[in-house]
Amino acid sequence: MLPQRLKKVVTDNPKKVASLIDIVNLPTVLRDFMGQSQSSQLSCFKRVWGYIKDNNLQDPVNRNVVNCDPKLKSILLGKSTIDLTELPPLIKLHFPKQPGS
Repeated sequence: MLPQRLKKVVTDNPKKVASLIDIVNLPTVLRDFMGQSQSSQLSCFKRVWGYIKDNNLQDPVNRNVVNCDPKLKSILLGKSTIDLTELPPLIKLHFPKQPGS
């Protein structure tokens, strides 16, 4: 059962939600990072976020900043540090825009 707020988002923006959960073929860079050839945008974001947490890549002083290691740099356009607000758009760049959306 979905919370009321989430129900409203799903009913108001079905195409947007569908683009987050659609399984697509991953580009080589993401395929190497994820260890699988297909994934959804949402599961990819979750995997990247898990990688950041598991490897303690958040800056200890400013938790909104991620210090990228070489593996993370490969999927985040070679940036050495990113703000957490930059993470979703950088991951979204790897996913092709679906026709008609």
